[in-house]
Parts: sequence; structure tokens; C-alpha cells
Amino acid sequence: MSGNDNIMKIKNTIFCCLIFLISFSTFALDLTDIIVSTTNDNKIELFAEFDKDKTQTFNGELALSINGEDKNIKFKDGKAQIDAPEGKHHLFVKAKFGESSIYKFLRIKKDANGKISTSEIPLWMSLLPPLIAIIMALILREVVLSLFIGIFSGAFILNGFSFSGFFDALVSVVDTYIVKALTDSGHASVIIFSLLIGGMVAIISRNGGMAGVVEKLAGFANSPRNSQLVTWFLGVAIFFDDYANTLIVGNTVRPMTDKHRVSREKLAYIVDSTAAPVAAVAFITTWIGAEIGYISGAIEQIDGLSGSAYGMFLSSLNYAFYPILTLIFILMLVFMQKDYGPMYKAEVRARTTGQLYSSKQKAESENDTNMDDLSPIEGIKHNWYNAFIPVMMVILITIIGLVSTGMASSFSALVEKGVELPNTWGAIWENINTLDPENSKLGILIGNSDSYVALLWASLAGVVSAILLSFAGRIMNLEKAIATLLEGIQTMMPAIIILVLAWSLASITEELHTADYLSQMIAGNISPYLMPMLTFILAAAIAFATGSSWGTMAILYPLMLPATWAVCQTAGLPTETAMPIFYNVISCVLAGAVFGDHCSPISDTTILSSLATNCNHIDHVRTQLPYAITVGIVSIALGYFSVFVGLPSIINFAIGVGILFLVIKFMGKQIPDSH
Repeated sequence: MSGNDNIMKIKNTIFCCLIFLISFSTFALDLTDIIVSTTNDNKIELFAEFDKDKTQTFNGELALSINGEDKNIKFKDGKAQIDAPEGKHHLFVKAKFGESSIYKFLRIKKDANGKISTSEIPLWMSLLPPLIAIIMALILREVVLSLFIGIFSGAFILNGFSFSGFFDALVSVVDTYIVKALTDSGHASVIIFSLLIGGMVAIISRNGGMAGVVEKLAGFANSPRNSQLVTWFLGVAIFFDDYANTLIVGNTVRPMTDKHRVSREKLAYIVDSTAAPVAAVAFITTWIGAEIGYISGAIEQIDGLSGSAYGMFLSSLNYAFYPILTLIFILMLVFMQKDYGPMYKAEVRARTTGQLYSSKQKAESENDTNMDDLSPIEGIKHNWYNAFIPVMMVILITIIGLVSTGMASSFSALVEKGVELPNTWGAIWENINTLDPENSKLGILIGNSDSYVALLWASLAGVVSAILLSFAGRIMNLEKAIATLLEGIQTMMPAIIILVLAWSLASITEELHTADYLSQMIAGNISPYLMPMLTFILAAAIAFATGSSWGTMAILYPLMLPATWAVCQTAGLPTETAMPIFYNVISCVLAGAVFGDHCSPISDTTILSSLATNCNHIDHVRTQLPYAITVGIVSIALGYFSVFVGLPSIINFAIGVGILFLVIKFMGKQIPDSH
């Protein structure tokens, strides 16, 4: 036994020595740095360091990513040469060897004689443009200027922190980054779609269509509960624009809810909380173009991830907890006829005394608003179909456009794959699973569709049908219709400006490789399962401080989506696990932005809701805040729980609804009947 024990000890000693030698050799060959220098023949020289003492050299091929292009570079004695990039002033080198990843970002300059010189840009500086945009937004509470300053700071970094670079950076904001954002075909499609939808909303508001829809439903409002239900239903029905939703519903239903002694605070809450939430998650709205644009721009920064931005948006709705739960929460409050917090006091006051708003603070006047811009033309009949038909045209043509472009793209993909079939929708649908056996047919079809083309067709159809209906009803002549169209387009310009600046900031962060640095910084330090929660909280904070959902999305989508994907990859999560987290983060940017917007007293929709319902603004914010926070806390918890446990989305929503039901049941108090 002792001899066997000695033999075993010898074997264990040899094994430990082998493990030590392997570990040592691995450590010795651990990539520690990439040194970049230049030569005189338009070449850039790379030197790979493999230990801290700089004694270990490397011979062989090393996988590098150079300005986003993957290459295998051959090193000899630790050195290699690459050609200077044509037409670019920056060099980004990413090297991966074993477990080591090295990032180098350099500025390239050529003197009058054509000699190349390089200077390193610290990667931490790539965080400055988005951080400056966020900080300035917090300080100034102005999104447009904050985004502009963020773009300029990035351009200044790229231009070398010099006096001459200051003016070059200022000019490049316009002639390089904004022009680049405007000339992108996808961006142009989003802009045109948003402008046309804005024009359509103005026409169907002025021709009495929207008012007609509201009047059709007014007969159902025969009690306090039913009047609130009609308000909720209209808020959901007018889903394609939050501004139109707020102004039209608030102004139209106010006499109806006043009749049944519903407090102005409760009316303002219902109007506000059915505006942005439904516009954010409905698939045909004035928001969708911006959302797709932000998501698409972020996806382009991610290597190894492809797919339709529209399809990813639809997939993210499985995790849209705050917007959807907010709509359900309102319904439960109305059906259970319970409230809590300041809202309960407001409702008791209105029902028992008939005093619809606080006597301590005068209700804000409507005279300072632009609500007349959306009010129907005086003396016309309010026909509901003047709004219903254009909206249905937008929905129908969008669906047709998605199917048509998806079928065409899928047919081309099938032919390239060697599948022989006739170019008919039936044949394509039958064989479409060949392209991706693990995906659903509808998912493949939407993923292959061109959402930009579909939305352009739909918005044009909506505008044309709205104008034709106005002609047919002798409501507007051509001159008046075009003038109304232009007024609607003009109302979309602030959003378009934010969108263009957001694209420009995304372009700057892409050039500075902000996502790469952010991913490197947080990879391994943050659990992938915490990314949705972190994203929601960050989005809520920015939206609260700025009062802008769109500005929040503009800042966070280009940052959080690439970072989330990198964190998931670093953690070694398989694609089937990483994609739900990715979809959840897409949704959390949007949901957190809407939540922060609801809580913010400087939010445009919060202010418009107060004005449209003639409710004191402070009263509206004070009474809405507890409800928004309640749904927000539940949404944050579900955002973590849904990806960590991996339950089906319907169960996650059921859990959320159950929690909110219990909150109302035990915290809420019964509202007394009107006297």
C-alpha cells in the first residue's frame, strides 16, 4: 500500500507540474499590449507584446479587427505591417488572443510631404460625447442643444483638441455628421413617414373625423365609471400619435366626465397614461419611425447580429411591461372604483362636493395652448369615418407592404439557396421555413420585409385618403387641405430635429467606438440579467430630467444595445438565451423613457394633459406620480424576473397584473357615489 501511495504521490506531483507549466506558458503568452508606430512608406507597424517584461515575441497569425474589418495579420518576431487606411483619419485595432482583448484607437495625420504620424486617443474619452449629452440635458433640460453639444465634443476629440480643431469640429457637426444622417436612405424614409403621419393627423382632426369618433362613443358614458371607460377606450383607439391623443381626447371628453363628477386629476391621469404608452407599443404610430431608426442604428454597430429592426421591435413587446401594465392598471382602477393616495382625495372631493379641481390652485387656462390647431373647422359635420378610413388605410397598407416586401425578399433568398419554386405568395409561404427552420414563418417574413417601404406606402395612403374624404365632404378645398397638411408636418419638426441629431450622435459614438469601450468596461463586471433593470432605471432618470422620451431613446439605444450584446457574449450565453435579454433591453429603453416622462413635471405630454383637461398642472403631477411609481416598480422587477427565470411572456404579464390587483385591493379605497 505504501508503494502504491508513493507512486500515486509521484503521479500527482508530475500532474501538478504539468498544470503549472501549462498555466505559466499560457500566462507567458498572454497578450498585454499592441504598440502602433509608422514607417515612411505609407505603412503602419504593429508590435505585439506578450508579457510584461517584453521578452516574449510572437511568430504566426494574429486575429485582428482593423476599423471593423476582421483580418488575420502575420507577425514575425512580434512585428507586422498593415497599409494605412484610405480616406480615414482614424485607426481602431482590436486584438484577441486567448482570454486577452486589446483595444487601440489612434488618430492618423499626414503632413504636407505625405508622412504619416499617429497619436493615441484614450478609449475612455469615447464615453464623453454621450455623457456630455446626458449631463447637459440634466442641467439645461433641453434635448436639442444637449445633443448638439455631445456631437461637437465627439468631433473635437477626433480633431485633436487643437485651436484649429475647434472650428473644424464645429463645422463637421453640420457638413459631416448631420449631412450623413440626412443622406442615409433609411433615415430619409423615417423622416418622410413621420412628416406624412403628422400631416394626416392634422387633416383628420380639422375635418371633424376625430371629433366624430369621440361623439359616437359619448352615448356610452352614462355613469362615472363608464365615462372613464370611454376615455380609456378613446385613448387606446387614438393610438397613432400621443399629442393628438392627449389634445383631442382631453378636450372632447371633459364635458362628459364633468357631468358625472370625475375629478380633473383623474381625467388628466387617464388621458396622459393612455397617450405615450399606447403610442409607444402600437406598431403604426408617429413613434414607430423613430424607434425603428434608433434600433436599426444600434444594430449596425453590433458584429454578428443581423435582422429587421421592425421584427426586433415586435419581439421586444413581449417585455413591454410598463406601457402595457399601465393601460391595464387604469382599467382595474376604473372597474374596481378604487383609488389611493392624493388621487383618492381628489376623487372624493369631486364626487361629494362637485368641485372638480382644487380650490387652492386655479386651474390652468387653455388660452395659452395650440389646441385650436387640432380642433375641427367650425360649422362642419363631425363624421367618424373621416378619421376611421385614413387610419385603417395606414394599418392595412402597412400590413400589405410588410407582406409584399417580405415575400419578394424571401423569394430572392430562396432562389439563392437553390430552392426552385414559382414566384407566388403561396409557394413562398410554403417554403419559407427553409430559410430558418427554427423560426416561425411569420417571423421570417417580417424579418425579411422592408419596413421603411411599407411605412412610406402606408403614410402616403393615409394622407391621400384623408384629403379625398375632405374633398368629398366639401370640408376643404385643395388649398386648405395642403395648408393643413403643412401645419401637421410642421408639428413634427421638433421630433425630426431630435431624430437627426440622435443619428449624428450615434455616428460619433460609432467612430469613437464607444460601444466597444463600454462593453470592455462592463463585460464581466455586470451580469447580463441585470442589463434590463439597469437600462430601465437609466432611461427613467434621463426622461425625468429632460421630459423627453424621444431624447432618452436617442441617447440610450446606441449605447445600451451594443453593450448588452457584448455583455451576453462575454458571459458565454448562447444566442437563444441572449436574444430575450436583448429584446428586453430594447423594450426597457422605451418603457423607462415613458415612465420617466410620466413622472416628469416638464414633460410635454404631461403638460399637454394638464392643459387639455383644464387641470392644474401641479395637481396632475402630484396625483399621477404614485400610480406611475407603482407600475414602474412592478415593471422593473418583471424586467429582471422575466429573463432570469425565462417564463413565457403571458405568465410574466399575468404576475404583474396580479400584483397590481392586490395593490389596488389592499391600498385602494372605495370611491363614494355622486350626490
